[in-house]
Amino acid sequence: MSKKCNALYVAAFVFCFSTICNAKDSDQLKVIAEKPIVTVDIFSWIKSSLQVSPDDKHVSYISRSGKKRFIVIDGKEGKQYDEIEQSLQTFSPDSARVAYVALEGDKKFVVVDGKEEKQYDGIGKSGPVFSPDSKHLAYAARTGNKWFAVIDGKEAKPYDGIMDTGPVFSPDSTRVTYAALIDKIFGGKKQFVVVDGKEERQYDSIVGGSTSFNLDRSIATGGPVFSPDSKRLVYAAQVGKKMFMVIDGKEEKQYDEIKNNSYIFSSDSNHVAYVAQANKKFFVVVDGKEEKQYDIIGKGTPIFSPDSRHVAYIAGIDIKYFVVVDGRETVKQYDNIVSGTLIFSPDSTYVVYTVRGGNKCFIVIDGKEGGRYDDIAAGSFVFSPDGKHWAYVAQSNNKQFVVVDGKEGKQYNSIITTGGDRIIFDTPHDLHYLAWKDRSHIYLIEEKIIAE
Repeated sequence: MSKKCNALYVAAFVFCFSTICNAKDSDQLKVIAEKPIVTVDIFSWIKSSLQVSPDDKHVSYISRSGKKRFIVIDGKEGKQYDEIEQSLQTFSPDSARVAYVALEGDKKFVVVDGKEEKQYDGIGKSGPVFSPDSKHLAYAARTGNKWFAVIDGKEAKPYDGIMDTGPVFSPDSTRVTYAALIDKIFGGKKQFVVVDGKEERQYDSIVGGSTSFNLDRSIATGGPVFSPDSKRLVYAAQVGKKMFMVIDGKEEKQYDEIKNNSYIFSSDSNHVAYVAQANKKFFVVVDGKEEKQYDIIGKGTPIFSPDSRHVAYIAGIDIKYFVVVDGRETVKQYDNIVSGTLIFSPDSTYVVYTVRGGNKCFIVIDGKEGGRYDDIAAGSFVFSPDGKHWAYVAQSNNKQFVVVDGKEGKQYNSIITTGGDRIIFDTPHDLHYLAWKDRSHIYLIEEKIIAE
């Protein structure tokens, strides 16, 4: 890009950001409604089991009754079982369905929409997963020493192991992939990816996998990733002591290490980025081109911009951290940039991330530091649909509140940001979230940005 174009780009961005800031200065934030959605029995519920639907309007959790466990969905109690796996309950993307894993005696099984599926000796650690269109359900299961994928109730070919991530649906919900393992006894263990029922080439390991079994004979976390258009597939493999990416079936350059779960497609599906290591240094590789080496690359990065034209990641040298965008390092360095908080603006012109310094946290928006708080919920930062407003959850003096365009909202005992919950913009000026007003009541909070 020419210097003239760069100057025009920066000037246009500064004008846009200043216009947004000026508009925010005159806006007011008002609570429109506080609607109770569930009352929790604090003496019987398992706090860590709380799950929230994607639309933020339904809640599920596990409760106790003597030695039995049962799920509660929007206040309605389900059937009692010997045990319910806390981390393996999930809402469908459309928020209309619920699935979880239950235990009776020595058998485990999936319960979906209140109906029990077939019992097995084991269920994969990732539990059941819905397809993006919410119409299909898949999980890994075990009978004896054999693992297999179960897709819409149908068992696929058995293997000696299936990776913990279990089956993964493509974004268009038409394809399924997972990583499997076979133990050849004298030939050793080999891992490979299965795509739409077809086995790909065998390797010593699929990165994130393990050359040995876990106690339940499952494989450690890791696995293949579909592109947004569902046409491409990428995963990392290992042969001997070297690791490499396999992109659309083609093996890329070998490295000492490929960082697990670092590989990502751009939103247009045309570009791939990941983190590699060589000579004890880490670096990002974008479309096969290696960027500058650093002591560390932050978890949850790299990321692509929404328009697929830019790449950003957190990097560190010695004990200082900074953000790199298109190969350019930010001037300001910090002791700690919180993992998983780096995002691009909707128009792809700047980045946002959370910094923890000393006992305080703050948001950095396009290089500008926000207010200091005791804590900021990681990953809670969101933009409005038109990109002109933003919000996140902060905490001060043991009270939590939503900050919208730099202005603090009403304080609550706690804003729910775990179990899938988040702030949701319904329109460019309307948002909602869930909050605890006391120890046992969860409320749906609706707020409005009012221009004055």
